Amino acid sequence: MLVACATPTERFDRRANALGFGLTTLQGAGFNHVAYVAGPLEPSDTLHVYVEHDGTPWLDLTFPSADPTPRTAMALELMARDAGPRLFLGRPCYFASKEEAGCTPLLWTHLRYSPQVIASMVAALRRFLTLHPFRRVVLIGYSGGGTLAWLMAANVPETSEIITVAANLDTDDWTRIHDYSPLAGSLNPALMPPLPSTIVQLHYVGGRDRNVPPSVVQSFARRHAEARVIEIADFDHECCWIERWPKLLEEVPRFVTMPEFRR
Repeated sequence: MLVACATPTERFDRRANALGFGLTTLQGAGFNHVAYVAGPLEPSDTLHVYVEHDGTPWLDLTFPSADPTPRTAMALELMARDAGPRLFLGRPCYFASKEEAGCTPLLWTHLRYSPQVIASMVAALRRFLTLHPFRRVVLIGYSGGGTLAWLMAANVPETSEIITVAANLDTDDWTRIHDYSPLAGSLNPALMPPLPSTIVQLHYVGGRDRNVPPSVVQSFARRHAEARVIEIADFDHECCWIERWPKLLEEVPRFVTMPEFRR
């Protein structure tokens, strides 16, 4: 009964604690960001940064949610199956028990991928990197978290790789497919300038994904020559990324050197 009565934030925090992650707060650009840390932070060369999905921005197609915090942890569970230094970086206004100034539903609905959100996420990550210097950062995002990770990369010079999972990387195509309202005020990765070719981009998508069909990721990839798309035929939006995540991470070096993914 206590679990049933807990808020999404409380349930998410309990799960992070059960996984052994350490809670911290990072100052962004106008917002505080809840974050979780795992693995030894020093000495090491590479930090994996995980970004969670959009959560619950809307209660239905008419009313925005009062708390967008995800009801289901996906990126958090992926991070638990990784190793080494890891940071789970929360979005503005997510995972917070108390309402913060500037936290309005517009920020997690239409503006969920806006320059304002990106700037605060980058500032929070920069704060962490000031405290714990890493030469290389691998940005990893699930669903809408992958979209945010891609948009962050241009402003994080340490970025060496981006790995997205079921990410709606062409947001215009994604909203059109679902007949959603356009995300006015948000950035669409498909329409953004290309990232430096030194950043390895690997984008996983499930062949049975109805939330983010492979066509959405392929639409993005047609505009970004450095993007490498891996479609796994029997996966959908949730199955079976968590179970297979250690194996998929092991295969990243092989995938990015395969001739068919060289542009």
